Amino acid sequence: MTSAEANVTVAAIQMEPVFGQTEHNVARSIAMIETAAAQGAQVVVLPELCNTGYMFQSRAEAAALAEPVPAGTSTQAWIEAARRLGLYIVAGITESQGALLYNSAVIIGPDGYMGTYRKLHLWGDEALYFTPGDLGVPIFDTPLGRLSCHICYDCWFPEVWRLQAMQGAELICVPTNWVPIPGQDPDREAMANIVVMGAAHCNSLFVIAADRVGTERGQPFIGQSLIVSQTGWPVAGPASNIAEELLLATINLADARRKRNWNDFNQPLRDRRTDLYDEMLGSVLPRGMI
Repeated sequence: MTSAEANVTVAAIQMEPVFGQTEHNVARSIAMIETAAAQGAQVVVLPELCNTGYMFQSRAEAAALAEPVPAGTSTQAWIEAARRLGLYIVAGITESQGALLYNSAVIIGPDGYMGTYRKLHLWGDEALYFTPGDLGVPIFDTPLGRLSCHICYDCWFPEVWRLQAMQGAELICVPTNWVPIPGQDPDREAMANIVVMGAAHCNSLFVIAADRVGTERGQPFIGQSLIVSQTGWPVAGPASNIAEELLLATINLADARRKRNWNDFNQPLRDRRTDLYDEMLGSVLPRGMI
C-alpha cells in the first residue's frame, strides 16, 4: 500500500444517549453516522454503551437491556448501516452472552460483523454488572489498516497500548464515557485526553476517542472527544464538553506503520529492553478476529 493509499477519513461521534431508550439511541447514532458518511468518513467510532446508556442501578436492569452479539437488534442495525454506507463502525454496546454481561464494542465493516472487543478493566460499580473482558487484545485487519480498541478505563493501562503496537495496530478506536476526575481543574483539558495523547505518542498510533455528553441519573459526562495523530497531537477536537458533535479528520496510516525515529539513535518500540522484560509482556494474543 502506498502512502497516498493509506489516507483514511475517520470520525468520532459525540452523542447523548438516553438511558434505556435503545431504539432511539441506535436511530440517533445511525443518523449521525449518515452525516459522517456524507462527509467522506470511512471509519466511525461511537461512545461506550451508546445503545443503552451507562448508569445502571442493578444487574437485573443491565441484563434487561443487554443484547447478544451479533444477533441483537442494535448490532444488526449497525451492520445494515455499514453495508449501505460502505464504512466501518466501532460502537459501544451492552452485550449478553448467556448469563454473562460485558461492556463491549462491536467492530463492523461493509461486509458485516467482524468481531468484538470486551472491556478489560472495569470502572467503579461496573464490576457489579459486567464480567471483565475475556477476548484479550484482538487486532482487526481491514483493507484500510489494522484496527484495535480500548474502552474508557482501558486507556489508563500502558500494557494494552503496547500489546496493540507490537501486533502492528495502526488505529485505535476508543468508545468511552469519560467522567470528571475528582480534583481536576474543570477549566483545564481532560486528563483522559492527555493520557490518550501520550499513549499515541509513545506507540506511534492514531486514536479516535468518541465520548458522550449530558448528565444521566446525576452523573455528568465530559465530552471532549478527539482524534489524535501518531505524533500524539490532536488533528481534530477536543470537541465540546456539553453538546453533541461530529469530528472528522483525514489521516495517513502509513505514518503509523513507519514507527518514526525520534532522532539518529532512538525509536521507542525498537529501544525496548527485552532482555529485562518479555517482548509481549508475557501475553499470548489472538491475531485477526476476521
